[in-house]
Amino acid sequence: MAELRTYVFLDSLQPQFASFLATVSQGFLPVAGQASLFIEIAPGMDINRMTDIALKATNVTPGMQIVERTFGMLELHSDSQADVRAAGQAILDELGLKEEDRIKPQVTTSQVIRHLSDYHTQLINRMRHGNMILPGQTLYVMECAPAGYAAIAANEAEKAADINVLEVRAVGAFGRVYLGGEERDIQVGFEAAEAAIASVTGKPGK
Repeated sequence: MAELRTYVFLDSLQPQFASFLATVSQGFLPVAGQASLFIEIAPGMDINRMTDIALKATNVTPGMQIVERTFGMLELHSDSQADVRAAGQAILDELGLKEEDRIKPQVTTSQVIRHLSDYHTQLINRMRHGNMILPGQTLYVMECAPAGYAAIAANEAEKAADINVLEVRAVGAFGRVYLGGEERDIQVGFEAAEAAIASVTGKPGK
């Protein structure tokens, strides 16, 4: 039986996060305000079948399908929250699982680094796919597991605060979120990101 590692619904993609997804997606790009669903299962090859089921079940668009040997990840989006939820339910029905069977995420690293130096910002800006961070600003880094939950952390942080989304890695063994901005805004943003992770119910990870 497939393992449901990540199952997370985003009610409204925020402008920066939606734009970020457009820089890393190889599928059909989402836009701000659309609903989105991130699903990650193991073994990875099974995600191909889940994509087929979701696209035939309802009117959703795939933004990403990433197939690794261990994990497979799928992102779906639509203007209709109902369509995204229906696509997710079709996948759950095929797997014989419920949303509660997903793995409950854990924050494995949470760091705030204040007043970044020039060279540190250059290192970060070289690897990011989103906005840039400037010298003197504050950096927040989160690592979580399973990886897919990095999506809700970044999206909810942007909802809550005037921050810059630098990088979001929602695939692999661990997910990572890099946020930049003024210290007061990062404080609000990272609290929202951690609260989003804590709010997800599920089964303990192995």
